[in-house]
Amino acid sequence: MPKVIVGSDDVYACAREAAEYLGKKGFEVLLAGSLKTRKPEPWPEVALEVALEVARGEVDFGVLVCYTGTGVSIVANKVRGVRAALCNDPVTARGARLWNDANVLVMSGRLVTDIVAREIIDAWLSVSEPDASELSNIEKLKKIDEEFRRPVT
Repeated sequence: MPKVIVGSDDVYACAREAAEYLGKKGFEVLLAGSLKTRKPEPWPEVALEVALEVARGEVDFGVLVCYTGTGVSIVANKVRGVRAALCNDPVTARGARLWNDANVLVMSGRLVTDIVAREIIDAWLSVSEPDASELSNIEKLKKIDEEFRRPVT
């Protein structure tokens, strides 16, 4: 069974919906941050927890939500091997998987409704592998990641 971790710094509708919807789609869903504690949690800690699970290969991908999505994106992208993409619409989500091989989906709790969250997740899941024409760029990204970031310990 594929596994995903969903984390949020507050209990936003799109975060709750992401966890529930992915469960309905057959994923084993791990919860982080407010989805687990039911109270506000510091966004840097939530983002790091999700990013580390992804980087260690404990999950197939991660989902993060904070008010704008920017803070958790910044933190997650500091972890080697993580390619977090802020996707507040389905087209961006599909492109992030197709052209960037993103492995953490980030959404804004302020902008994304539960309905749009399902559409974003469907678009994200519609891509099984990156576009072949982008593989050289994705490899360049991975080399930059290896050169400039310390490994996860």
